[in-house]
Amino acid sequence: MSVDPAKTRREHVRWLLILTLYNARPVGCCEEVALATLQGMYPDATQLEVRRELDYLADRKLVSLRKEPSGRWFGDLTRYGVDLAEYTIDCEPGIARPAKYW
Repeated sequence: MSVDPAKTRREHVRWLLILTLYNARPVGCCEEVALATLQGMYPDATQLEVRRELDYLADRKLVSLRKEPSGRWFGDLTRYGVDLAEYTIDCEPGIARPAKYW
């Protein structure tokens, strides 16, 4: 069985974005903060990568996005995103949430 590094990264980035937005509650955060957070783990992360994965999470109703006319994006977790971060709901495939160990 081979591991797809692009898929692994994508799913991990989604989980990191959820955690970033969870820690930014109740205000949420702008894409620059999310990008800076991701670059702590993936120094080569880009704004496009952040936007692509935020858009994916918004399609799954885990994140609400506000796209400013200036071009800046703001994200905030929905109640489902909060529940996912708090391990109160199951995590469907596509997000690399670690198994609960406590």
